[in-house]
Amino acid sequence: MRPDVLNPLFAETETLDGVGPKLARPLERLGLTRVRDVAYHLPERFVMRRPIENLDQGSVGEQVVLPLTVTEHRPPRSGRGPYTVLATDAVGNVVALTYFGRASYTAKKQLPVGETRWVAGRLDQYGQMLQIVHPDHVSEDSAGLLATLNEPVYRLSEGLTQPKVAGLVAQALGRLPVLPEWIEPGQFAKAAWPDWADALKLAHKGEHPAAKDRLAYDELLANSLALMLVRADNRRRRGQALVGDGHLRGKLDLPFPLTGAQARSIAEIEGDLAQDTPMLRLLQGDVGSGKTVVALESMLVAVEAGAQAALLAPTEILARQHFETLRRMLAPTGVEIALLTGRDKGRARESILMGLQDGSIRIVVGTHAIFQDTVAYRNLGLIVIDEQHRFGVSQRLMLSAKGRVTPHTLAMTATPIPRTLTLAQYGEMDVSRLDEMPPGRQAIDTVVVSADRTAEIVDRLAAQIEAGAQAYWVCPMVRELESEDIAAAEARYAALKQRFGDDVVLVHGQLRPEIKDAGMERFASGDAKLLVATTVIEVGVDVPNATLMVIEQAERFGLAQLHQLRGRVGRGAKKSVCVLLRGEALSETGKERLALMRETQDGFRLAEEDLRLRGGGELLGTRQSGDTPFRVADLEQIQRLLPLAHDDARLLMERDGGLTGERGEAARILLYLFERDWGVQLLRGG
Repeated sequence: MRPDVLNPLFAETETLDGVGPKLARPLERLGLTRVRDVAYHLPERFVMRRPIENLDQGSVGEQVVLPLTVTEHRPPRSGRGPYTVLATDAVGNVVALTYFGRASYTAKKQLPVGETRWVAGRLDQYGQMLQIVHPDHVSEDSAGLLATLNEPVYRLSEGLTQPKVAGLVAQALGRLPVLPEWIEPGQFAKAAWPDWADALKLAHKGEHPAAKDRLAYDELLANSLALMLVRADNRRRRGQALVGDGHLRGKLDLPFPLTGAQARSIAEIEGDLAQDTPMLRLLQGDVGSGKTVVALESMLVAVEAGAQAALLAPTEILARQHFETLRRMLAPTGVEIALLTGRDKGRARESILMGLQDGSIRIVVGTHAIFQDTVAYRNLGLIVIDEQHRFGVSQRLMLSAKGRVTPHTLAMTATPIPRTLTLAQYGEMDVSRLDEMPPGRQAIDTVVVSADRTAEIVDRLAAQIEAGAQAYWVCPMVRELESEDIAAAEARYAALKQRFGDDVVLVHGQLRPEIKDAGMERFASGDAKLLVATTVIEVGVDVPNATLMVIEQAERFGLAQLHQLRGRVGRGAKKSVCVLLRGEALSETGKERLALMRETQDGFRLAEEDLRLRGGGELLGTRQSGDTPFRVADLEQIQRLLPLAHDDARLLMERDGGLTGERGEAARILLYLFERDWGVQLLRGG
């Protein structure tokens, strides 16, 4: 049970003044559904303004606050022109306050002719005239703008404004309870951090450089502690030792010999399976490195030992692809394998459930449907979880409860993770790495092309489709934002559909699941030749006939994500190409990122370089899915603070009695605060 002291933080945002159904929707789009979420919605940056007495004291490009006397209103000459308010400072300098669109109505009310107002905004120059476009604030006296000299800027969604979010944050901070200190006293004193509530308040003001470090440390400590609790609980559990005799594995007809990395990983897994302590192992393998073969060999060890194995995939399409691949590879062994997804109904489903219960089905592949309450196993010995980052620890624990004793768990990910972040995301697991590629895997030609050559790429795409091949076209957004020139999947789909008709399908995360699945299936079956998508296709699509990948505005993606997208092609016998369409404005980091994509196809090297390039906090155009499990701690803080938090968690577990005692009770509150309470639930009476 969540401690009562946290209840005010976990109240819904509708309990805040001014939040009704209309405002709740844009808040939900930002993930702000509870008071706690609003309190932790930290500013992206701060606007620093300088108070000046007249325009001579300011500089073009500077954020300023000054008194101005309104002299004239000039409506636009045409319907779309700007609405201009002329004003003078204390020494007679003239400045234009410029408004566009509906903002002109505000100007008429706030800036009456002949009156003096304090104005805050960015001082710019248009021709010979100084101007402030859309002043941030207008007040009748200076006191009203003193609080804006260091003003937080929050991430917004449509329907929200900065003042509205700032007001909700102030309400949320007013509800902060008094919580006990969970940080080890020596570390707390050495870092000279403020206490938890003060740190949150200061982080919203930008007044204490260590405040955000304190909050990031809390999150890292909660994560480290929860993962340690999972690992400690796993060591206490009774599993079953699974030792195979090789009679089934010897019948496999593999397309190529095992690489050294595959053989090493299989040996590590085999050693774990032979113990009666349940295995918790992560298999990291780059795109095309042969994870499926390692998973199959591992599952056959369990089957040889008389147990069953289950493979969990994040999407139905990926589950079906795995099933078909494994069914072909298993054919010489005679081992019965089944597919179970949410789509299976009636007699077919009943037959599968019966086979799992009586043990005749030895291996099952499926989505989350395989751990529903109605699914029972005769002897589940091994769970393989594909694309591990799509599943939380709590889901893994739910599936583990399906065995008579705790099953062994092998988690797999095709997303190369820098060693620095492995501890943060998978601290409770042992790790095996597939860092070699099987022989015969073709390299993918990667080219960088300016966006002004898009028409040429479309012509090349037409030639590919005419020759019978398929292609992907990836955009950074679903639809364009008014304020930014970002390629949108819907607009690109409309343009390409005019050229290619029904050969084009559109897939993005905002579509209903059944529509998205239908589009993916049309492409996977070859019925559609071109798939226009956002990054939802980053994992889980295996179409050997797809030989061209076009990524629009590629500079807006991180290296790891570009590499995952590139890995959707090059899966068949034909030569494949990845085209990175770049925009005109390319930063030095963007140039380096695209150059690295041309230079190497080593996912682990790209992951390390990606962390280096983004470690300084560069703001990317698209959020990197699956980067870290954290909302507060950024990459630089993870690298710097995670080792300290990990040591602190270990001290709590090994020296300070775990979640008992005064500090242990405080740590329990911390776990609930950051919703790592699955770690608490593992303890008896937790």
